[in-house]
Amino acid sequence: MSILQIESLCVAYDGAEVVRGFDLTLKEGESYGLVGESGCGKSTVAFAVEGHLAATGKVTSGSITVNGTALTKIAEPQLRRLRAAHMSMVFQDPVAALNPTMRIGDQLAEAAREPADILPIMDRVRLPDPEALLKRYPHQLSGGQLQRVVIAMALLSRPSLLILDEPTTGLDVTVEAEVVALISEIAAAEDVALLYISHNLGLMARVADRIGIMYAGQLVEEGPVRSVLRSPKHPYTLALLACLPGRKDRAPGTPLPSIPGQVPLIGALPRGCAFAPRCAMSKPGLCDVDPPLRMVQTGTDHFARCRRLEDQPPMSKEQQTPPTRDLRAHDTVLEIDGLRKTFGRRGLFAPPPVVASDDVGFTLPAAQTLALVGESGSGKSTLARMLIGLDVADKGTAMFDGKNIAALPAKDRPDSLIRQIQMVFQNPDGTLNPAHRIGFILARALKRAGQPHGEQDVIRLLDSVRLPATLADRHPADLSGGQRQRVAIARAFAGSPALIVADEPVSALDVSVQAAVIGLLSDMTAAHDTAILLISHDLMLVRHVAQHVVVLYQGRVMEQGPADAVFKAPFHPYTEALLASVHPPDPDHVVSPLDAPDDPGPSPQDGCPFYNRCHRRLPQCSAMPPPKRDAGTGHAILCHRELQDLVPPERT
Repeated sequence: MSILQIESLCVAYDGAEVVRGFDLTLKEGESYGLVGESGCGKSTVAFAVEGHLAATGKVTSGSITVNGTALTKIAEPQLRRLRAAHMSMVFQDPVAALNPTMRIGDQLAEAAREPADILPIMDRVRLPDPEALLKRYPHQLSGGQLQRVVIAMALLSRPSLLILDEPTTGLDVTVEAEVVALISEIAAAEDVALLYISHNLGLMARVADRIGIMYAGQLVEEGPVRSVLRSPKHPYTLALLACLPGRKDRAPGTPLPSIPGQVPLIGALPRGCAFAPRCAMSKPGLCDVDPPLRMVQTGTDHFARCRRLEDQPPMSKEQQTPPTRDLRAHDTVLEIDGLRKTFGRRGLFAPPPVVASDDVGFTLPAAQTLALVGESGSGKSTLARMLIGLDVADKGTAMFDGKNIAALPAKDRPDSLIRQIQMVFQNPDGTLNPAHRIGFILARALKRAGQPHGEQDVIRLLDSVRLPATLADRHPADLSGGQRQRVAIARAFAGSPALIVADEPVSALDVSVQAAVIGLLSDMTAAHDTAILLISHDLMLVRHVAQHVVVLYQGRVMEQGPADAVFKAPFHPYTEALLASVHPPDPDHVVSPLDAPDDPGPSPQDGCPFYNRCHRRLPQCSAMPPPKRDAGTGHAILCHRELQDLVPPERT
């Protein structure tokens, strides 16, 4: 039975079409993934299905049918009843989807048909201590818990159609794996149809039965997920897959190609194929002329929209030769030893302080990239805040240019030191003043760095991050997400710093923009001999770009060493758990869940902090601190097990 039927859908904003001739059929229990860059129309399709288009948006033609009812032919009161009875949506940002002034229990009660359904659904989404959690406010929950609450809220109405708009973008790999497995499990049990909207092709390979690739408001390719990802036909699909660092044929350290240009603006579509101006296979006189293209069947239930389907080269299957990692002796830029940071009030009746960093130590050579990986709460961002002076360590040292910067708050740092350590944040929107033009922002950065800051100097800085000079007169709101991140990188490199702290700099970007930004960071690092401390939960990206890796758990270093060694056995059990949760964009990849304890219980006060979740734990792990195991070439693992016991059987 068809739950969702979309036929020839066209949606326009202020008369300019953003979705053109979109078709989709979604059956009971089926999962469909809609993929494409920002601005391709994916979310517009979702909001059209929900009937939640902005005031200037309008369905100009076509039809949307949910459970046999045509949405475009019913009045608003009927539409509200239909949404309540048959549809739910999980948004990208659970913080924005929840009311910060209401307790979790009150918000779930608003969505429930029956109050008695609340506790069972919370148990079903595996939220710990549901009764206590109902009394909390959203800010008192972790990101993974918030996303589970939003999923529980969506499921309380017992929908037949669940729409998920980038539901895992900000989640760690282990939490993402748990969340998508949970959604798939519940959907299969209830025959719920799932419509995923994402730019994460690895996620689609894990969850989707069918996949649609969308560009400039049109589907350009559609078919079974295995067929589309293993044998893509459209140049756009091929280009998206080529941008990914996790492909089997891509060796770590090789340059990541990006798609030139940008998605065309609303109302400014080129003639013929909309992708032609960015396509390496485009042929003048064939691809850039009207009439518009139609979808052509290229295999069993596999369709593509391209005039040069017969001329497409097959996707590369040949493994590249890994470039030699530059691990030669360099001057040490940063040396951290015994760093500790706690938060919380002290006193007789105060709760025990939270340890955010505990005996952290590593070194970062010049002109190299060291990645900090670990789940939320592992202490990555706390360490970054200490390095840039927003927090001060309780004990230990972070030596930079002969100074212990861990004990030196930003307000007490000389300008010369501030210039030498810069930060690139995850969200450039929060760090670029919306009231100032880009030229002013960069000129100010150059001035503060003691550099010439005239118009030509700003243009040279823009050119260094491959942005046109015309953007100097624009405001941040006029730029795309990738352009804003490039401006943030240009500002950070204005004074040729010795150290860049990059906190999840590409997690919210499309795969093509991500590849371009990562390539840019690598080029800027080489040009300025700058070291990068990269904070990321994207292990495929880390494996590709970093020379060194430090794995943190609850503020402790569990494993560290050269990236090529850390990503090969032996692994710390925590590193093994992180890697087991990764799903590359390969539909044939099999995720093998580790046999973790069913009831982990609280972390032990003594011993290994990972004990309560460890699938390889021993009796002594709960009572004794783990020893450091030397695996050679600077690779160290903190674990009670011998190194030979830390090689997974299937990888021996």
